[in-house]
Amino acid sequence: MAKVNLKNIDKSFGNVQILHDINLNIHDGEFLVLVGPSGCGKSTLLRIVAGLEDTTGGDVFIGDEQVTDVEPKNRDIAMVFQNYALYPHMNVSENMGFGLKLKKTPVDEINERVMEAAEILGITGYLKRRPKELSGGQRQRVAVGRAIVRNPSVFLFDEPLSNLDAKLRVQMRTEIKKLHAKLKTTMIYVTHDQVEAMTMGDRIVVMKDGYLMQSDAPLELYNRPVNKFVASFIGSPSMNFLDVMVDAKNGINFKNEYLHLNFPNAEHPGIQKYSGQEITLGVRPEHLELAPAGAGIAAQLEVSELMGSESYLYTSVGDTQVVARVQAAHQQETGDMLNFQPQFENLHFFDSETGDRIE
Repeated sequence: MAKVNLKNIDKSFGNVQILHDINLNIHDGEFLVLVGPSGCGKSTLLRIVAGLEDTTGGDVFIGDEQVTDVEPKNRDIAMVFQNYALYPHMNVSENMGFGLKLKKTPVDEINERVMEAAEILGITGYLKRRPKELSGGQRQRVAVGRAIVRNPSVFLFDEPLSNLDAKLRVQMRTEIKKLHAKLKTTMIYVTHDQVEAMTMGDRIVVMKDGYLMQSDAPLELYNRPVNKFVASFIGSPSMNFLDVMVDAKNGINFKNEYLHLNFPNAEHPGIQKYSGQEITLGVRPEHLELAPAGAGIAAQLEVSELMGSESYLYTSVGDTQVVARVQAAHQQETGDMLNFQPQFENLHFFDSETGDRIE
C-alpha cells in the first residue's frame, strides 16, 4: 500500500491546457473516485499517475518516492482499463500471469498468485478459457485479476464498468468494493457516473474543465456542495434550481412569479445579507413535499415516471423544469397543477453570479 500525492499538476496539449494546478493527497489504503463530465481531465490525471502521460508541470509522488519521470513499469501500480485489454490468443490464466512472466517471476509463484486472485474473484472455473469464451463481466474480472496478481501499491481504474449492462455494473461495483475491503490497497477510480462515485468512494473528487471543484466524503458532497456545478452533478435526479428574490425582513422569504416560500422563524446570516437581491435556490427532488393548492411552489405536471415504490414527477415552474420524488401512492395526471413545500433546512443557496454556495 502507498499514499499518492499530486503537487501543482498542469497538463497541456499544444495550446490547450487540460489540467490546472491540481493538488491532491490520496491516503494510504483510500478508495478515491475521480468524477466529472467527459473532457474534464479525470482520465488524463489518472494516466499521469500511471506514467502514461507526462506532466507539463508539477510532481507525482507514490509513497515517499517522486515518480514524475519514472517509467510506468517501475511505479508499482496496476491499471484496469475500460476495454479490458486482454490478449485474445491467451487463456485466462496466461492473461493474468503475463505481467509476472515478463518480470521473469518463477512459474510456481505465478501459478500461485493467479490461483489466489482467481479465487478472490470467483473465476477459478474459467482459467483455461480464452477471452472470446467469456461474458463481459467475466472479462472484467480477468482484467482486475491481472492487476491483483502484481500485488501493486496502487490500483488505477479507468471507467472499468462502462461496457457492462446495468445489472452487471451494479454487481461489479459491489465486487470492487469488496475487493478493496479485502486487499486494503490504495485505489483511484475514474468514472463519469455519479451513482458509481457515491456508492463506491471513501472520498470523491469532482472535476470540471481541468479544475478540482470539491474533494470530500460522498455525504458531505451531497449535503454541502461548494457550488452550483457540484450540486447539479451529484445526485440523481439532479438538484432543482430556481431564481428567487430574498426578503429577510420578517424571517426569510423567497419569491418569484411562480412561488412564495415563507419561513417566519428561519435564520441564516449568509442569506440575510442578500435581502432584496436575487439568488439561486436549490432543492433536491426528494425534499419537495406535496402541499395544498396555493402553497409554496406552483408547478404543472408534464411527465410522471413510476419507479416502483416511488414516482418521479417532472413538472414545469414557468420555463424551469422541476423534478420531485414522491411516494408512488400519490397519483397525478399529466397537466395537473401541483404545489410543493420544501423544509428550510433542506434548501441550498447559491450566488446567482458566481454559483458559489452561500454559507
